[in-house]
Amino acid sequence: MPPLALLSGRDVAKVFVAHGWRIVRQRGSHIILTREGDMLTLSVPDHDEVARGLIRAAGLTVEQFNARI
Repeated sequence: MPPLALLSGRDVAKVFVAHGWRIVRQRGSHIILTREGDMLTLSVPDHDEVARGLIRAAGLTVEQFNARI
C-alpha cells in the first residue's frame, strides 16, 4: 500500500469533491461535506495536517485518494 501524503484540510476537501462529495458550508475551522444519496456527513478540519482516518470515512481507498492528489 502506498503511503499517504500529509495534506491540509482544504486539499483533502478538494480530493473529496473530486470523488462526488459537495462542500455544504464551513463554520469556524471545519469544512462540512455531504454526498447525494448518502446520509453520512464529513467534517474536515481546516488545519495544516489532517488525520488519515478521514479517507476511510469517505469510503475511499488509499489508491483512489492518492490518484487525485
